[in-house]
Amino acid sequence: MQNFLDFEKPLLEIQSKIEELRHLKDTSENIANELSQLQEKFDKKLSEIYKELTPFQKVKVCRHQDRPKFNEIVKLVFDNYENLSGDRLFADDSSIKGGFARIKNKKFLVVGNDKGKDIDSRVKNNFGMAKPEGYRKAQRLFQIASKFNLPIVSFIDTPGAFPGVEAEDRGQSGAIASSIKNSLNVRSPIFSFVIGEGGSGGAVALGLGNKVIMLEHAIYSVISPEGCASILWRSINHSESAAENLKLTAQDLLDLDVIDEILKEPLGGAHRNINETCQHIKNCLLRLTTEFEGKTSEEIMLHRERKYLDIGKKFIDN
Repeated sequence: MQNFLDFEKPLLEIQSKIEELRHLKDTSENIANELSQLQEKFDKKLSEIYKELTPFQKVKVCRHQDRPKFNEIVKLVFDNYENLSGDRLFADDSSIKGGFARIKNKKFLVVGNDKGKDIDSRVKNNFGMAKPEGYRKAQRLFQIASKFNLPIVSFIDTPGAFPGVEAEDRGQSGAIASSIKNSLNVRSPIFSFVIGEGGSGGAVALGLGNKVIMLEHAIYSVISPEGCASILWRSINHSESAAENLKLTAQDLLDLDVIDEILKEPLGGAHRNINETCQHIKNCLLRLTTEFEGKTSEEIMLHRERKYLDIGKKFIDN
């Protein structure tokens, strides 16, 4: 049985009936026809629901427990992947993973947030909230990519950097700032994919790409709707209003020129067809790689610098 979100409740009854019929030993034509009708009804209702998603409903979709995570995406997008660990200063942070990857004869350096897929891995990975050693590891990998002229692919899915005391003791804000600064000096292209939550500076630290792409139901924001509601209204009961005003959806951010492209998700979200989602990511990555082939390191760095200066200039002018 699939996991349904609260606004998907109308689908649950239909899915339950479908599952009941599938478990019947009766394989008559009547049962087959009824199954077909129920599936059509399910697909129609799913389409109606996802055609009118509110920003806060998109927040729930991007947090869905079955949404594809870093390990699944890397496995399906790349032909092979070799993980690299450690920041060479303190420890390894498993909430950020990275290493060498390949698609046929094209080589990449992949970095991304890993929230984990089950309880054990989520606790181990701190629910995708990186500590300073995670960002220092990312910087180390970025430097390797820059040295060997490897395109960098970053997958962003984090509620934000870890705000704990131990992270602050080890220089959390400095690690994030250094990641942002060093990203501008990378001599190879950076392609950033927001696949789930893009939370605050913890996401920007991996997201300073020449091209920034978001999955259709991903979000990218300076703060979570709940955090914003707690500050402005002193209550998370206003989270829906906060989500509306934060302009955190892929559609909002494309209109604001903060991102470059939206990748369409399968009907009902990326978790309903992970293979299709990863194929879209792979096709997009290969297209972007071809687009930047032949550009010099200076052209690539200048492109990235101008991209973010232009965003700032646009908002200043307005």
